[in-house]
Amino acid sequence: MSAFLALEDGTIFRGESVGADGVAFGEAVFTTAMTGYQETVTDPSFAEQLVCFTAPMVGNYGVADGRAESAGAHAKAVLMREARGPEWTDWLAERGIVALTGIDTRSLVLRLRGAGAMRAVAVAGAIGEDEATEAAREQPGMDGRSLVAQVSTPEPYVYSDTGTTRVAVVDYGCKRSILRRLAGVGVHVTVFPHTVDANELAGYDAVLLSNGPGDPEPLAYETQVVREVLGRLPVLGICLGHQLLGIATGHATFKLPFGHRGANHPVLERRHRRVLVTSQNHGFAVAPSDDAEATHVSLYDGTVEGFDFPALRARSVQFHPEAGPGPHDAWPILERWVAEVADAAA
Repeated sequence: MSAFLALEDGTIFRGESVGADGVAFGEAVFTTAMTGYQETVTDPSFAEQLVCFTAPMVGNYGVADGRAESAGAHAKAVLMREARGPEWTDWLAERGIVALTGIDTRSLVLRLRGAGAMRAVAVAGAIGEDEATEAAREQPGMDGRSLVAQVSTPEPYVYSDTGTTRVAVVDYGCKRSILRRLAGVGVHVTVFPHTVDANELAGYDAVLLSNGPGDPEPLAYETQVVREVLGRLPVLGICLGHQLLGIATGHATFKLPFGHRGANHPVLERRHRRVLVTSQNHGFAVAPSDDAEATHVSLYDGTVEGFDFPALRARSVQFHPEAGPGPHDAWPILERWVAEVADAAA
């Protein structure tokens, strides 16, 4: 079936439908990761987004339940130069994901890099191009949108009941690979919804603030909870959790033109002048800062990629140390943090 992507600026990219029939609205973004397509689509941080893969061939190694980062798909649509299947394309169709192949992804990425991420609609159905463009323009942008409520767990649950170090994970859209890494180093992991209060978190040995979608600025309650736990127990923020820690400590966040999404993003660790190649997925960032607590910076644009507040026993990283998927340069961050928490609790 013929299909197309319509951007809010009127640009049309035509292709063929290989997923579910329908119309998918969202923010058109791109990821430069060469692998991890299933992880990408199931990552809650991609909620309300139409994901373009820059890799020229997607789906060539199939799918597996163990690669999923959540219980379902969160990307609204998938845009590819060449989709391989049928395992991958059947998987997308079964989950109701609009998926287009034959898209000129090089031109699309150049358009998004030049003009920024845009409101868009992916169409595999009867709606016409002009109607689709107008409908895309009527959709809300990502600025000011709080999305964590639609991806956070509704109730607390225990992910791993082994280990003596008890870590509370605040789920703003947490990836399973973060939980697996914590459990893998012997942590007792309890996951809480984004509405958890500081007093409940204070009963644990440490708190991990997870990744998640949307703009951090509207998350006033979540930010206040972060403020209230600072200094009471160790805190580690990842991705959105990093941004919330930044806001809670007086730093500013802003929307990036086209975001950082991929598995090849260079980050400078300032203290040792070491460069980490990292996995990233975010459309908002902490503004550049020369403050001492800003321990990591993006070598693309100077945005803050890491904090360390020793007096508050809090630190964070914008990138994904669990690397699901991605390079392993940042893997030791989680293990070192867990070891420090265990030593402090002993």
